[in-house]
Amino acid sequence: MSALPSSGPLPDLTRPDVGAALFSTWSVGTPERQRATVDAIAATWDNRPWPASELLSYNLYAGTDGDTLLHHSQWAGEAAYHAFVRTQRQERNDEIDSAVPDIKRLGLSSYRHYRGFQAPAAAQSETVDSGLFVVVEIDFSDPDPQARRSWVDLVIEALENEPDPGLISADFHLIVDGERHLSTDRARVLNYARWTGAETYEAAMAADGPRGGGSSLWDKVRDFPGRVGASSRSYRFRRGFVRPSAA
Repeated sequence: MSALPSSGPLPDLTRPDVGAALFSTWSVGTPERQRATVDAIAATWDNRPWPASELLSYNLYAGTDGDTLLHHSQWAGEAAYHAFVRTQRQERNDEIDSAVPDIKRLGLSSYRHYRGFQAPAAAQSETVDSGLFVVVEIDFSDPDPQARRSWVDLVIEALENEPDPGLISADFHLIVDGERHLSTDRARVLNYARWTGAETYEAAMAADGPRGGGSSLWDKVRDFPGRVGASSRSYRFRRGFVRPSAA
């Protein structure tokens, strides 16, 4: 079974009507199961009515590791998501699980968009697809949200002064304390970054790349007090679903 081609609009991460940006990750095991799960999710959503007017968009990405799937949904508010969980989510998951059993659901977190960086149009390379998406989760030991905002401000200052070739955009989200099952007990920033491709991303992250050349700004980003670690995964966009009235 082959995966559906990438389709649907990319989400606008800066839209002002988003009250809750939810990110979750599934592990499915193999590239074949990953493709089958994308197909099953698409069929489940295409064959059902849009679940709630407060759901603004739902977006699906396939990990370049051949294992993971990233789900990104934009809601008008978190309460609407919890209503969806109580009344509709399980039947959709059951249909997907019947097509691809033993999916591991690794957790869900709620974020609010804080700031974004957009590369100058002249620096953006033309791509035949939507590019590479790298989602980075950065953890902090300081629970004060101001520390996370200050770190994001510093990163954007570094990007504005020393932009990465191939970086199209970077949107930074601050985690929100929510209900226990959302696993939002960490002091965390999520960076949703879009790159022209894997080659430009790997070059930027290399020791001799733009961020590793001894820049004082990037040194401050790396050595920021209270920043205790980060993890990242790379994805390709697969499907974007939008509220019918906004299609």
